[in-house]
Formats: sequence, C-alpha cells, structure tokens
Amino acid sequence: MFLRFVRSKIIKGTHAREGFFGAAYELRGQPDVDRHTLDQLEDNLAWFRQNLAIPPRFNLSRSKGFYRRETTQGLSWFKPTATEHLARAFDLTGLLAHHGHHVEVMKSARLGYVVYEDEYQIVAEPFSDSPTG
Repeated sequence: MFLRFVRSKIIKGTHAREGFFGAAYELRGQPDVDRHTLDQLEDNLAWFRQNLAIPPRFNLSRSKGFYRRETTQGLSWFKPTATEHLARAFDLTGLLAHHGHHVEVMKSARLGYVVYEDEYQIVAEPFSDSPTG
C-alpha cells in the first residue's frame, strides 16, 4: 500500500486534500511558534529537501503552458519501501498534531495514472474511484 499524509484543507480547484507539507510550512510561518518547534520543523523540512525530489510535473498534460495552471491533478504518495521517508513523515505528523494540525494517513494500492515516479514516491492523477481524501 502507498501512503499519503493529508490535512483537511482542500487543494484549490480539486476535491483532493492538501498534503502535510502545507501544514508544516503554515506552522513554521506562525509568529507564536517556539524556537524548539521551529528547529524541529526546519530539521525535518531540510531532510526532505535533501532526500526527496520535487517532481517536475503533477499532471499528464504536455500541452503548452501546462506548468502555469493553478490546479494540478496529480497527488503524491510515498512508496511502502521508503522506510526512512515514512519514519520522518510520521515524526513530522506528530509534531504537527502537537500544535493542532491534524494529519491523516491515507493508504491505497490503486493510485491512478502515474505522472512521476522515483525510488521513494509516486505522483498519480487519480482514477475516478481512487482515494483523494
């Protein structure tokens, strides 16, 4: 099963829930966050920046200007073999929960049309019956 960490906020122009990185950056930008929490957040976010590629695309369209579109269809999922990434994701989820940002873990074997894939993640445009949150 592939795993996706989501919060309740809906991605603009879709029916899908936003991933947990949005919550992490939102918490980091709050003025009342203590230094210890900021250090933990930055440690986790820096680790992901170093160890998880930003997919070059989130939709299957190759039409001119696809990269300028506001909405994307592709959703990011961790592969079950990405054990270190998943451990970090659960750590970050715990930190977010401690500060009132509820994150759920979705699981699915049927993701959709694969847009991007690497050793640790898959981005897929969901089938009509695929989970989106």
